[in-house]
Amino acid sequence: MAATINQVRSSLSKMFKSERYSPFTLQSDGESHVEVKLSDDIDVHAPSEQAGQPGGSPSYRPRPKRNYHNVCYLALGILFIFIIGYLIGYVSHRSPLQEPIPCDPEQEEGVAKEAVVEYSLSWTNIIGLLAQRLTPDAFNSRLSGVEQTDHTAGSPGDNILGNHVLDSFKSLEMEPWTDMHYVQLQTPNSEKPNRVLIGQDEVCQPKGYLAYSATGKAKGKAVYGNYGSQEDLALLQTLKVELNGTVILLRASGQISLAQQVANVAALGVSAVLIYPEHKNQTTELYGHVHLGSGDPYTPGFPSFNHTQFPPTQSSGLPNVLAQSITVQAAVKILKRIGGPDCPPSFKGNLDNVKCTLGGASSEDVTVEVNNMLQDTEIHNVFGVIKGFIEPDRYVVLGAQRDAWGPGYAKATVGTTLLLELARAVSEMVHIDGFRPRRSLVFASWSAGEYGSVGATEWLEGYLSSLDRRAITYISLDGVVTGNYAVNASASPLLYSLLERTMKEVKNPIGFGESGKSLYDQVSGVNFERAVFKPMQMEDSAYPFLAFSGIPSLSFRFVSQEVYPHYGTSFDNKEYLGFTTAHHLGSIATGAGLVAGQLALRLVHDHVLCLDVQRYRKVLTQSVVNIIQRLKQVTRDGSAEGLSARWLIMALGSYSRAATDLNTELLNTDLTDTLACHNINDRIMRVEHNLLSPYVSPKEVPFRHLLFGRGSHTLAALLEGEDREALRTQLALATWTLQGCANALSGDVWDRDNQI
Repeated sequence: MAATINQVRSSLSKMFKSERYSPFTLQSDGESHVEVKLSDDIDVHAPSEQAGQPGGSPSYRPRPKRNYHNVCYLALGILFIFIIGYLIGYVSHRSPLQEPIPCDPEQEEGVAKEAVVEYSLSWTNIIGLLAQRLTPDAFNSRLSGVEQTDHTAGSPGDNILGNHVLDSFKSLEMEPWTDMHYVQLQTPNSEKPNRVLIGQDEVCQPKGYLAYSATGKAKGKAVYGNYGSQEDLALLQTLKVELNGTVILLRASGQISLAQQVANVAALGVSAVLIYPEHKNQTTELYGHVHLGSGDPYTPGFPSFNHTQFPPTQSSGLPNVLAQSITVQAAVKILKRIGGPDCPPSFKGNLDNVKCTLGGASSEDVTVEVNNMLQDTEIHNVFGVIKGFIEPDRYVVLGAQRDAWGPGYAKATVGTTLLLELARAVSEMVHIDGFRPRRSLVFASWSAGEYGSVGATEWLEGYLSSLDRRAITYISLDGVVTGNYAVNASASPLLYSLLERTMKEVKNPIGFGESGKSLYDQVSGVNFERAVFKPMQMEDSAYPFLAFSGIPSLSFRFVSQEVYPHYGTSFDNKEYLGFTTAHHLGSIATGAGLVAGQLALRLVHDHVLCLDVQRYRKVLTQSVVNIIQRLKQVTRDGSAEGLSARWLIMALGSYSRAATDLNTELLNTDLTDTLACHNINDRIMRVEHNLLSPYVSPKEVPFRHLLFGRGSHTLAALLEGEDREALRTQLALATWTLQGCANALSGDVWDRDNQI
């Protein structure tokens, strides 16, 4: 070996000490310059005298002899050095082979310790750090800086609070940005107030109002309709109370939205709707909106950017009847003069010294005048991001509305405070504690939430293609604390298991019973899903993310035994929310923050997303069973002879097999294989989006979700139809929407189940 190295060194030395030549010259050190012709037919000089010999060939020196032995030794030396370097590198960087780690969420903590310790803390350390940094004292301190007495959408108060959020994100180095929209908001006409009269007597000129009501004047007999639910209206029809052309008086219900109440009675031909709050203070004004939808109703399905021009259009969810809120005091004046038959027991409210009657033909006429006007309003959404270290282009969004009619403590203030506190806590975990999330966290502060999630929906409409399969989950912080009795949640079934697991890890903050127990122990009872989960309503700020955009979404709230009565009133303030929470607002809000924070952190930390595709199978199966029973009924009646749910059942089978296959593949996947986990996550994220029906227009039917949407494309619509041909079309479209979801979950095109 030494002899070979010496020979290589000698050869190199001789080469570097020999004569040096350039491509166009043959020149040795110290000798005169001599040019050479490169070839007989290519001459780099003009055809004239060269080297002092006119017209002749150039003189040149003979080509020097090359030592081919030296070249061979040089090649061997280079090869030898390359082999030695390769062996050194291999020995230095080789890691021992590991057995494949099953992709089971219960084993993620072990994987973090064994496989990714260099960039991540263990899950136990992460939730411990979050609990240390998210405290009641920190929440209460932040709360005072967020309070605003007036922060209606687009107002100076809203903008001040928006700038406060922006500055907070800047201080945390979260690269904040804003999103501007120009939307049409309906507001009262200060020069021409709304009015309500009975007979010739003016009942009131209310300050409160219901945005997006129809405008004008309507007159009719007064009828009392309780909450205006479908059950209430069916009972009125059973009692032979005529509703067409009447002015119906309803009491506000926390069970159904103001918009749904108006839509229910409008379908029966009423001319106007009056709604009063069930509030102890009889002069309390009520504010709300009656658009049965979300976003700017005058750009349905499209973003309200100032550079986009649309033809005149409006949402199908806008009411065609007048709607106005009144105080309890004004409602009493009307109820005392409507007469008619006595109310059924379920209609009787809490009004003292008022006989409950239904009104109708014997009632005095009531006149309603609504003069609201549309205003073009500039609103701003504010965002900050904590970027992931492995997959920064995938992210979880946490959001809260910051605008409100009045103080809006439960509606907006608590949620905005929690948003800022969670941003601070996670940012400090990254910058100080060494937390390295795989994926990104986006924090969003929405404007115009009181008008029907306008700011959030416009953002979704503007960036739908960018969000597709990048936004993993949306977690809403709106209305997250309204009591201290129980926890309710509304969510995509993909998130059921994750919330259940999270509530087992978060300690009960206060007020539910024995301290030290987890939230799960205190609120679940015998059946966790039945005790905690409620259907997601259209007024839920998470609803457009789920039903319009196909993003798995979740909202949750700490509640009292009774519905929180102060939304949309001046009593949604610190004092009354403190009373509702037994003066433990800081502790309960911190508990809510820990739930939201752990949900988000789990989704950005684990190798495989904790979205349970198997839970959707249960929900889909129940819907299909209901449809089978419905088809049997209409087939027996003869109205839908020949219709069958066979193909829908097969599509459900395809989804079930795809979900099972994914879980099997997950059990055999090495969590340290980034590409394998990425591919599995892609398939999981396709599920929700592919449950959006591709057969309806987002403009005409914005909520396209097969299960949670609104329209004839949904599985629920199949339970209501009577027409045979319409049912046949609905069945076909629902079948192929579900089959498309199953195909997407299966993965590659050659893995798909093609039994249909």
